[in-house]
Amino acid sequence: MTAGSDQAGFGRSSAHPLRGYFYIASAAFLWGVSATLGRAAFTGHALLGISLGDSLKKIDPLILSQSRVTLSLAVLLPVLLVRRGVSGLRVPGSDVVIFFLLGILGVAASNYLYYLAIQRINVATAIILQYTAPVWVLIYTAVRGAQRPSWRKSAAVGLAVVGCGLAVGLVGSGGFRLDVVGVTAALLAAFSFALYNVGGHKVLARYDRWKVLLWVLVGTSAFWICVNPPWKIVAAHYGREQWGFLMVFSLVSVLGPFSCYFAGLQHLEPTRAIVASCLEPVFSILIAALVLGELVRPMQMVGIVLVLVAIVLIQLPERSRGEGLVVEPIE
Repeated sequence: MTAGSDQAGFGRSSAHPLRGYFYIASAAFLWGVSATLGRAAFTGHALLGISLGDSLKKIDPLILSQSRVTLSLAVLLPVLLVRRGVSGLRVPGSDVVIFFLLGILGVAASNYLYYLAIQRINVATAIILQYTAPVWVLIYTAVRGAQRPSWRKSAAVGLAVVGCGLAVGLVGSGGFRLDVVGVTAALLAAFSFALYNVGGHKVLARYDRWKVLLWVLVGTSAFWICVNPPWKIVAAHYGREQWGFLMVFSLVSVLGPFSCYFAGLQHLEPTRAIVASCLEPVFSILIAALVLGELVRPMQMVGIVLVLVAIVLIQLPERSRGEGLVVEPIE
């Protein structure tokens, strides 16, 4: 597949916007489910009355981050090899380096830090802080002079900052206690998320998204194997229950939602798809509240709404110039 060919998937069908929004919403829903699954595993919380057991507490954020990409790669690679062959998946050596950097500094870092945040703080705070990535991308492009922020986008940055303060409980929390590690991890996850999008923008202009996803997974998996070699995983003596959970988690958090997201891109332009993907924190917060009982205080909810409004305002294109700030999801 060449740079000028369809970047949304294996082939382009006729555009159906409603179908596109359905696919994007499905992806956001699956990412919300994966956040709840991760939080439940870390805390040992029962899901819909079904206990996950204490054995899953042994799965720390590093193992969850490593397994989701490695198992996803093990499923995705054979499919792409059958459909495209080895020659259809090759990239120049210089781009392999870029993919590895994106995988390590972007995906591996953002995934680990996000799950560390979920382990320490509730899903609502973790997801909304990570979702401030478009704010940091906007600031970065403005500092570099690559994009001139309008008054609307500048105001959106201010909204996001205020919203983050409310979301972490700085106002109206009663006996406020800030988990510094959790909040810091969530913010660093947002920076890594932003880094992935800034660095990945050029490669997405040359390669279709499936090839980018594949090579980023290769880079991320190779990094995690160096950090946590296979013999250490074997020494952990994970049982069938744990491996089953990790396989389900990889399907729910990577392959399932990305398949839906890429399918949605066949029917929607990227900017509309990105704005629609802002349903992810909404689903994450609602599912965590319904399944785990993680309720947020009124002022925190106000902060979450402010951040969501800010993200949408930043992502929307300017009428006069038609330029938008496209930030791809990479949960």
